[in-house]
Amino acid sequence: MTAIRRHPERASAERRALDAILDDSFAATLSTVQDGAPLVVPVMAGRDGDRIIVHGSTGAGALRAAAAGSPVALSVIHLDGLVYADSLFDSSANYRSAVVNGVATVLKGDEAIAALDALSDRLLPGRREEVRRHLPKELAATLVLSLQIGDDNWTAKARSGPPATEPTAGVWQGELPIESRFGSPRAHPGNPESVPVAPSVAKRVGGPLT
Repeated sequence: MTAIRRHPERASAERRALDAILDDSFAATLSTVQDGAPLVVPVMAGRDGDRIIVHGSTGAGALRAAAAGSPVALSVIHLDGLVYADSLFDSSANYRSAVVNGVATVLKGDEAIAALDALSDRLLPGRREEVRRHLPKELAATLVLSLQIGDDNWTAKARSGPPATEPTAGVWQGELPIESRFGSPRAHPGNPESVPVAPSVAKRVGGPLT
């Protein structure tokens, strides 16, 4: 499952390449199988050392299947640009992608709280110091999963650069970059005007999604 046969030259066996792809992402897709049928769900996820933390509603079918021991595959992709060649066949995209396979572990109690804190620090750095702590009913409604990153249960792949074809006279070839950045904060309509933008938000305004 970790062998890359299509364009193997784009694969990386370096763990730091995998970490960079995962750390540049806020979301992923979690795939599993239940009763012979595929289940795929978009999730917020974040790497915490050698594991990936995923959380969601206890009512989510794919998460329940994963919690019951069904093997999972978590995938992330970044589309960094469109590549224009002199034919549609040779046109492509610049991207970074990763897939991690395995069986997830359900976290409960203090382990779940610590994992949620780690996920918050990854996705919303500084925010948990600005708000209240988890309520018991919120923890009861949240399923927290940990997917271990091992030595041989993942793949990382990337493409960058111009088209692989030679230039053709009269046909423009090149790359159209795609960039994602944080925009300007939009306050809740009910926020008093006297309440400033939270420091955790202000630090990220205009910056890249990393």
